[in-house]
Amino acid sequence: MAGQALVRLPKDGMIAGVCAGLARWLNWDVTAVRVAFAVLSICSVGFPGIVIYVVMWLVMPVEN
Repeated sequence: MAGQALVRLPKDGMIAGVCAGLARWLNWDVTAVRVAFAVLSICSVGFPGIVIYVVMWLVMPVEN
């Protein structure tokens, strides 16, 4: 995370690149981030997870 910006990676993502960008920023495997996000979304009855994803999609800048 040393100086690395949190950005979306649409070309590496499945939908909008939010999880791919978050995985790179955290230096984690993208599959682990996707699975963790899906599990957290399911455990919270889906709606909060979808809202968080959409907000991150709108707020996170796209990688140049």
